[in-house]
Amino acid sequence: MRHKSNLIVVPVLTVFVAATASFAQPVQLAGVPCATPTLMHCPSSNCPRETIQDIGPATELKTGRKFFLDYPCDLKKGEKVTFVLSLHGAGSIPNWQRHYFPLLDYKDKYRLVIATPFSPTRVWSAVDDEYLQNIVTLVIDQVGKDNIKAFWLAGHSQGGATSSRLVCTAFFGTKVDGFLSLSGGRVGGSPQRSSNFQNLPAAGSAPTGVRGAARGGAPSPPACDFSHIYETGEHEIVKLPDTSSWALKYSCDAKPKRKDIVDDKAGYVYDGTRQNPGSKGWGLLPRPGTADVFVYRGCKDGRVVADVMHIDKGHTEGLEPKITEELIKLMLGARGGKIQKGG
Repeated sequence: MRHKSNLIVVPVLTVFVAATASFAQPVQLAGVPCATPTLMHCPSSNCPRETIQDIGPATELKTGRKFFLDYPCDLKKGEKVTFVLSLHGAGSIPNWQRHYFPLLDYKDKYRLVIATPFSPTRVWSAVDDEYLQNIVTLVIDQVGKDNIKAFWLAGHSQGGATSSRLVCTAFFGTKVDGFLSLSGGRVGGSPQRSSNFQNLPAAGSAPTGVRGAARGGAPSPPACDFSHIYETGEHEIVKLPDTSSWALKYSCDAKPKRKDIVDDKAGYVYDGTRQNPGSKGWGLLPRPGTADVFVYRGCKDGRVVADVMHIDKGHTEGLEPKITEELIKLMLGARGGKIQKGG
């Protein structure tokens, strides 16, 4: 009887262990293999042309168009994540965008799922909206809406202007918790463009960059609720506004609190087609630098409103690691949950 009892216990234990091991297996999203460092990751400098021009391993099935999808390699079923849709600027491409704003380096640490799509015309327009919506739907279905604690739109230049156009539409307005504009127009009062900001004629090409994005215009005030972070280079604008009507909307403190972020490492990318000669406003070569972060404190409903200015930088110099991480922390500190509530 003692031996028979053991025979009963062992199979039950085996089934339990097998089930636990199966549950603990990392999740693969959209059939895209995960790697650390990520797929098609640039080295710290001189990114090869064939790497930067890759448009991604994931496929949006309804349109057949490609995109990048980065996520934690140890992502577990049911784990909570922050989802970011990151849009390149006009004339740009997705892998340049991935390295201009290198969220991919922090996906594991901060549990990020990042979709970086591609417009084959190099300029976002309404004809791309279905493709972008399909990507968002795919990620929500794959991750599970209850597991997306926040959803952010992020875009560089015309990608930021496009995010501003999309953020309150019927599809995105019920899902987006925050909008990060990377030199793509400020919600709450846009600064004037500097006379030093110019889209110079292309003067050759380089494997480390692509033609930069067209400037983003000042959007009309959006009619929905979301957190907003604006990032710009010092040489792109005349002056960063002292106030924000978006901060006023959420009863934030009248004056933002300032914080300096100092990076001793350069970003990955720049616009290699406009360096002969270069322009401070458009952007020179990547280099270490300092960013001033201005956060409007005390915003109601858990909103985050902030401005970030790169000192002595222009439109196309890739963001350095510490300021990238600071932007992520600001995003994670904001209210989320629209998708979980049924958006």
